Amino acid sequence: MTSQQDNDKKLAAETAVSMLRSGMTVGLGTGSTARFALQAIAEQRLSIKGVPTSRQTAELARSLGIPLVDINDVPYIDITLDGADEFTPSLDLIKGGGAALLHEKIVAVRSRQLVIMTDASKRVAQLGKFRVPVETIPFAVRYVQDRIAAMGASSSVRHGVLTDEGNAVIDADFGLISDPAALGAQLKAITGVVEHGIFAGMAALVLMGDNGKVERFPQVSGG
Repeated sequence: MTSQQDNDKKLAAETAVSMLRSGMTVGLGTGSTARFALQAIAEQRLSIKGVPTSRQTAELARSLGIPLVDINDVPYIDITLDGADEFTPSLDLIKGGGAALLHEKIVAVRSRQLVIMTDASKRVAQLGKFRVPVETIPFAVRYVQDRIAAMGASSSVRHGVLTDEGNAVIDADFGLISDPAALGAQLKAITGVVEHGIFAGMAALVLMGDNGKVERFPQVSGG
């Protein structure tokens, strides 16, 4: 059974794919909405080179016949299509629910444009409803959790989950986040933290499917 939420994700993904042009190097995100984008790329037989953000995405891309390229073999990525766990209208994001946050962020910073595809359930006025994923080397898990507790947050280790780099994921609950960039900097400064799931000011565009239509953020007012 296809839900309205899935329909909205698919619509957002198809709208994002319409931005692609033959010859582009395209970052391929991880997650349910990104899967819709890969399927649309394959169906339209777009002649692009993909840079996957996870092994899972790489496997799906290969199965769909989408050619892949190593991120270290390209000077830049034209555009990346990815999802988000939360976004604000000011384009701050939380990502990492699929444990691909490190690769997603590396692909994002190598991209000329990061386009986020989502449904309306992911829109929030302020980040923090979704816990912040923190990718941590296994040796430092206890220490990182202690430092997170000292910052006033509770946390839990995502048991049975390792990232593609073999790291652990700690999910931290900071409540509503008033300054995402500052919190991200604090987390990144903790010894043993490899990356965190706050993507502050990195997205160029969010395409949100909502009951059969697509809303764009930032919103452009008419002249």
